[in-house]
Amino acid sequence: AIMRIRPVETLVVYLRDGRTLIGILRCIDQFANLVLHRTIERIHVGKKYGDIERGVIIIRGENVVLLGEWDQERARKSGLQEISVEEILEAQREEQQQQQHQQTLRAKFMKERGLTLTPEIGPDDMY
Repeated sequence: AIMRIRPVETLVVYLRDGRTLIGILRCIDQFANLVLHRTIERIHVGKKYGDIERGVIIIRGENVVLLGEWDQERARKSGLQEISVEEILEAQREEQQQQQHQQTLRAKFMKERGLTLTPEIGPDDMY
């Protein structure tokens, strides 16, 4: 059974893969599958963020970690700085490279001491 929702509820949705989506809820069903429109994907790196327009999007309920009402006024007061899509994607890439480098150094450190590094919990392990 699909429930129709008045198109005034703007939600923030955190997905299992770590992405953050903000959009207007159009409908939801018993499995928490969502349809959002005027959706943006917000990417955070440190105190900066960038938004990518995604339009209408369907989200399978099993991929939703958390969802809640989006408070635009509170978001404005957060102290985060908005930057362009290109800048945030570059910052995200640099952050991922730095994390990968740290992981490599950690594995090397452990191996030199005869220990094995257990992989950390990844996005696919989150529920």
